[in-house]
Amino acid sequence: MEIFDYDNILLLPRKCRVESRSDCDTSVQFGPHRFRLPVVPANMKTVVDEPITEMLAREGYFYVMHRFYLDSLAYARSMRDKGLLVSLSVGVKAADFDLVDRLAAEGVGADYLTIDIAHGHAESVQRMIGHIKHKLPEAFVIAGNVGTPEGVIDLENWGADATKVGVGPGKVCITRLKTGFGTGGWQLSALKWCSRVATKPIVADGGIRHHGDIAKSVRFGAAMVMIGSLFAGHEESPGTTVEVDGRRYKEYYGSASDFNKGEYRHVEGKRILEPVKGKLSDTLREMQEDLQSSISYAGGTQLTDLKKVNYVILGGENAGEHLFM
Repeated sequence: MEIFDYDNILLLPRKCRVESRSDCDTSVQFGPHRFRLPVVPANMKTVVDEPITEMLAREGYFYVMHRFYLDSLAYARSMRDKGLLVSLSVGVKAADFDLVDRLAAEGVGADYLTIDIAHGHAESVQRMIGHIKHKLPEAFVIAGNVGTPEGVIDLENWGADATKVGVGPGKVCITRLKTGFGTGGWQLSALKWCSRVATKPIVADGGIRHHGDIAKSVRFGAAMVMIGSLFAGHEESPGTTVEVDGRRYKEYYGSASDFNKGEYRHVEGKRILEPVKGKLSDTLREMQEDLQSSISYAGGTQLTDLKKVNYVILGGENAGEHLFM
């Protein structure tokens, strides 16, 4: 197995077949709905909030609302009243089971439910998948996070409609330092490894530093790419704005950090400051344009054409000598 990450890989261009890059289609079918881009802002408290998720839903982007200090039932009802998709995060505790019960009992339901825990290859996740499928059989269940083919196989067999791959590769995650486990430093290779056994969609979660990494993720098997740091730090982003030496920053911290937990217990995340980037809509537009360019370099017209290109692994003894299918 080749071990590599985003910075170690370059995709190889094929003959362009479009007159203009803007002719390339970046949309993706994910579950019962089609979305404008194969990207979703991370379901973190400093990345998304109610106004941002409402904007994303209205504009045709996929979203997952975070589950921290939130009345998820009231939020879901509000989105329903506005005629928008309901996409929520749940954990595996008693309160999360109760939330699923209430969503079902009150007729609110959910279009997408993401079971969001750090180590998703767990019996507790199996129980939650079963509970959701019993109470809300129409909901599209995303389960994770995992980092091995065995994890993907089990979650699919337990009933997950998609699996989330990535254990600690994010910019504010310190899982590999605190525990010695994870996909940090080889997330793209882990994605390739897991996608080989997957029969359902994979969400690549973490490790994205540049827009080109989205195309690389699609090439190696991702149907959707969850991104934290590139979506943090916008004018609209939740979180405190801090000024340092005349420059403005937004705080960005991991869901497993003490800043999010409110206590220093089982901490696997940290807090950083992201420079304020401007408007989120501008970043989404630029992502789409860059992904259209990626598709044109792939010699294609749509997102799936990215899966057909060859690639090279940079660095090491074989740098530049071997092409990989």
